[in-house]
Amino acid sequence: MIDYDGEARTYDASRGGEPRAQAAADALEQLLPQGTCTLLDIACGTGIVTRRLLRPERTALGVDRSPRMLGLAAQRVPGGTACADATQLPVASDSVDAVVMVWLLHLLPDPAAVLAEAARVLRPGGVLITTVGKDDAYFVEDSDIAQITAELRRQYAPRVPDHVARVLDLAAAYRLGLVGETVFPGTGQGRSPRRWRKAIDADHIPWCTHAAPDQVAEVSRRLSELPDQEAPRPDPLYRLIALKA
Repeated sequence: MIDYDGEARTYDASRGGEPRAQAAADALEQLLPQGTCTLLDIACGTGIVTRRLLRPERTALGVDRSPRMLGLAAQRVPGGTACADATQLPVASDSVDAVVMVWLLHLLPDPAAVLAEAARVLRPGGVLITTVGKDDAYFVEDSDIAQITAELRRQYAPRVPDHVARVLDLAAAYRLGLVGETVFPGTGQGRSPRRWRKAIDADHIPWCTHAAPDQVAEVSRRLSELPDQEAPRPDPLYRLIALKA
């Protein structure tokens, strides 16, 4: 697990910075309710996206369990942050119009408890918006890395926490149904073959953690043989889905 307290000061710069945050906020706006709205941003991190969602007609609360990340968020969303775990939100049941979760579910062993808590705080007719399939965002059909990793992803990606089919099945259990979706670019986050190998070796790729070691080693070997080892491949295209209570 990433040490978010330790990375707080450099986190934004290492994750696409302001351009990625703006792209995420623009995509969220396409799915958020119009008009007066109470919004909860779960795992808001530094608040770099949260502050872009503030409107005169919209109140927002950003929640995160990392004190240092939240300290930065408090500067961007004054009076609108709280330190808490996503499975124990300091929010009353049936009290918010929208819940936002960006880049959270892929970090969890099992997203069920977080989805249940999000469903609890949503008002009837409220909307939960979340990223899904984070690792899939990096692959386009004609990329060399996509071709090398295709078989491993086909076998093991459905087991990752934020696989879209898994999230939709869990959401249905909490009476949340799909009502919309969109995508947005992870500006400047395309990975080179060397960075892919580094991420795989560090167990940062969920579908690799489910595969046999010899399968993972073979993928790493093939990645090491690609040309332009330091050249980033295309930026990821993240997927957002909206689920209505």
